[in-house]
Amino acid sequence: MPTENDVERELVLEQEYVNALYGRLDALREQAARGCESEDPEAAARWQAELARLQAVEDGLCFGRLEMHDGSRTYIGRLGLFQDGADEPLLLDWRAPAAQPFYTATMAEAHGVRERRRITTRGRVVTALDDELLDPDVADAGTLVGEAALMAALTADRTGRMGDIVTTLQVEQDRIVRDGYSGVLVVQGGPGTGKTAVALHRLAYLMYTRPQLRTRGVLVIGPSDVFLDYIGQVLPGLGEQAVVTATVARLRPDVEVSRVDPVEVAEAKGRAEAAERIAAAVWGRAGASGEAVEVEFEQQRVRLESSEWRGAVESAVGTGLPYQQARLVFQQRMVELFAQRLADQMENVVFTESGAAIDGGSADGRLGAADLRALAAAGVVLGPEQDDGPRRLLDEVDLADLRKALLADVAVCGVLDELWPALTAEAVVAEVFGETGAAAKIDYAPRTAASFGEGWSAADIPLLDEAAAVLGEPTGTFGHVVVDEAQELSVMAWRMVMRRCPAKSMTVVGDLAQTSDPAGAASWEQVLGPHVADRWRLAELTVNYRTPVEIMAAASELFGAQHPDLQPPRSVRAAGESPWRQQGTLAEVGAIAGEHRRGQLAIIAPASHLAELREGCAATVLTPGEAKGLEFDSVLIVDPARILDAPLGRNDLYVAMTRATRRLGIVHCGPVPDELAGIRERGQ
Repeated sequence: MPTENDVERELVLEQEYVNALYGRLDALREQAARGCESEDPEAAARWQAELARLQAVEDGLCFGRLEMHDGSRTYIGRLGLFQDGADEPLLLDWRAPAAQPFYTATMAEAHGVRERRRITTRGRVVTALDDELLDPDVADAGTLVGEAALMAALTADRTGRMGDIVTTLQVEQDRIVRDGYSGVLVVQGGPGTGKTAVALHRLAYLMYTRPQLRTRGVLVIGPSDVFLDYIGQVLPGLGEQAVVTATVARLRPDVEVSRVDPVEVAEAKGRAEAAERIAAAVWGRAGASGEAVEVEFEQQRVRLESSEWRGAVESAVGTGLPYQQARLVFQQRMVELFAQRLADQMENVVFTESGAAIDGGSADGRLGAADLRALAAAGVVLGPEQDDGPRRLLDEVDLADLRKALLADVAVCGVLDELWPALTAEAVVAEVFGETGAAAKIDYAPRTAASFGEGWSAADIPLLDEAAAVLGEPTGTFGHVVVDEAQELSVMAWRMVMRRCPAKSMTVVGDLAQTSDPAGAASWEQVLGPHVADRWRLAELTVNYRTPVEIMAAASELFGAQHPDLQPPRSVRAAGESPWRQQGTLAEVGAIAGEHRRGQLAIIAPASHLAELREGCAATVLTPGEAKGLEFDSVLIVDPARILDAPLGRNDLYVAMTRATRRLGIVHCGPVPDELAGIRERGQ
């Protein structure tokens, strides 16, 4: 048993080492700052990115130490630090293979580790040490790696921002973080399993092991701006800055979402049939006319029958190019047809030296006997080499110039635009789903007054992206994509996301038991199979580190009734406080919330109550959907009956109940719903 003096001595020794690490970090920062002053813009940008990376790891730079049975020691931290010219690191990046035993070593499988030390710092000051002796002769205290440090992190007050779990990764979490699968890895996990943090740590690991991702780009898609702000410091704190974050709606930043569709309309717009309708509407405009076309060019009229120009349409469509690119092929073929017809007409008019013209010749340009006699009478003498064969006044250079002139002619372009018009994504979606479009004429989606109002809804964004893809408008792509709360994405949203990642290298995070969008996923195979076939793999997280056993027990009835085929995650800690409920009005919620004294409080309520609750309460007020992925010390749920009225209301209530790390209260405005009848009344 170490004495107090032993602990103090170790703290001093570790402080000296940590001081040396920060000294090296400061030197690297100074070097990067000088590089930022480079006159070469590209070099300056690289140094700026490096400086940002070095600044982001200030807190908790070093958090661990491994002491091996051979006596060697390795310090583990947020990034690797080396002394100039040295091969051995001063600090080992947590993602390096040699650092893995810090997360996976147990008494049963020590991987050569004798002792694991967790180092806690505040600023640059070492405040605590937690040692684990991996001695097989000592009884294992439990199944958690670094249990003391883990429990300290779990019971600490929430800060309003997600913290990384790099110091407390558990074995099943670390296994997923270091999974190098090149296809789509689905991380399925219930509340509190750390699936979001695991996905972000995996992304940081992949960027470390696949440096090319930094140039190809990585994208993190979250359910809301609140969520993206919540996770915003995780990746920088892990040493990675070059990451783009967005919601599905913001994947098209040129479109502003200004209205909300009714649930049934949004669900209809998310179906696969929407893609078929958009494609049909676009390609239906290609050569839709069945009439002959006629243009006037330089005082000559050129006419093409439908049977002649339809081949140009079929040829352009047959290229497999997107609509706008195929349109250019069509225009080229049509101009060739017009030019050839004009050339034929011109070749059938032969001019004499005096300027008189003689009509004659056959369609292929050959001159018959009668033509030759007419030319002789006119004084035109043909040489022996001209007695037979086609007589062409226009060579290939002339024809090329003619085609250019036709393409520049306003009348010709007008005819071509009528046959194959230029389209925009906005025009296509408005036509198919707008008030005057096909959606108003067929039974595709329920027709309501709000269905086709002014502006765009979030459900319209994937439709606009689909139309843009059919038209051939390019979009930005990434080397790897993380999709969080992925169970909420509609079929159309998945099509939109998949276009951003041609390599189909993804980390997909979600929980089917928390699906609240009627257009969302019922199974992973359903949403991923059409895009990647069998190139996806499921990894499951089974341990709930966040939600206390008391709250999970209260939520178990909701879970079991809605998802009898799934297993809820196992909670590993108790909070010592049972959930409670009481009947009350919205006006009373403010006073109840005012009793909260410690940590972060969130009020979760139906959307219809938000305005009134935000006016009367200082706490964060969210809908169940807005609360997805977030966590709070305490949660107060208001009007659960109204939450249950939603299409997937049980899932929504399950989400709301599992956001708390300590305390859960419920205010029901009427009789308590049957699903919550087992929760004790407040004061009892």
